[in-house]
Amino acid sequence: MKNNRFAGLVRPALHDLTPYHVPVHTGVVKLDANENPYDFPAGLLTEIFGRVDGQTLVRYPDAEARELREAIADYHGLTAENVFVGNGSDELILNLFLTFAVGGRVLIAEPTFGMYRIHSVIAGAEPVAVNRDPDFTIDSERLHYSTLNAAAQVMVLCSPNNPSGNTIPVGTVERILDWFGGIAVVDEAYFEFCGKTCVGLLERYPNLVVLRTFSKAFGLAGLRVGYMLAHPDVVQAVWRVKQPFNVDAFAQLAALAVLEHRSLFEPQIAALMKDGAVLYEQLRALPGVEAYPTEANFILFRTPHDARAVYERLLANGVLVRDLGGPGLERCLRVSIGKPEENHQFIKALGATLGSRL
Repeated sequence: MKNNRFAGLVRPALHDLTPYHVPVHTGVVKLDANENPYDFPAGLLTEIFGRVDGQTLVRYPDAEARELREAIADYHGLTAENVFVGNGSDELILNLFLTFAVGGRVLIAEPTFGMYRIHSVIAGAEPVAVNRDPDFTIDSERLHYSTLNAAAQVMVLCSPNNPSGNTIPVGTVERILDWFGGIAVVDEAYFEFCGKTCVGLLERYPNLVVLRTFSKAFGLAGLRVGYMLAHPDVVQAVWRVKQPFNVDAFAQLAALAVLEHRSLFEPQIAALMKDGAVLYEQLRALPGVEAYPTEANFILFRTPHDARAVYERLLANGVLVRDLGGPGLERCLRVSIGKPEENHQFIKALGATLGSRL
């Protein structure tokens, strides 16, 4: 940024912000992004394309995503007024911060999904980290103390947490909501893998926001569809910063079809969790590896070696995982649960990596 001729025009808070960068690697086993590795159901894909007509692409999409919002509301036993649909969860997070946190503070239970911090800075808010315990659980008393000192407008909790895979007990979230007066965001992007949710608290806590996505269990990562569940007053407030036509027509009809046929994904979800349990035990069996229990479709693990060195050696052997080495995640990497043959190739490559000189 220092050598950029326009650096003087850029907001100072953005000078040290590292953009979110995802390098593209071809010809590798891709286990870095917590995606559903299975092919999208062929019959459902045919049905989705069958819903596209000559007007689908030439007209602007429904700016309110009404049909999709109504279907999501039915899925959760809520009303369409409780639902806001976005271009992936990232847009929802940014819109929430733009609505409630500009010029204020966002409390983030870390280590967690890095985009919470990035979006808060982009929105002109100050991110305030509250450390999780060494086992990545939430200390509600520490969070309470930090909130009193930070006077935060928004708090973000991820459950299951990315990258650690552990959930936050609903009772803990409830205790937090009893004293927190700002907007409490619980990101449940991986809900379908664990079945644990705070949605039942929405009726009693109007400041609660629950985030969900079609990108993980439902295999729509390529189309970017996320949604939030919240009190209608929160939804209406966020609507003021929403971009017009933010979710394209094809993404809307695809998400609607997925929701209608979500039972098709249940075997995939069950297989991923079953294979994940096997992968977890295989990781634990490797000398020097510490694997963390997970309730999502990924596993966090720590090795005795520098995370970047392990990452590069795995990549050289055709396996792409996520390097997380940093404060609170020293020597840690995250592997998405893949198909059995992909998991086997990963374990084989990791065993060879750890047995070599790094």
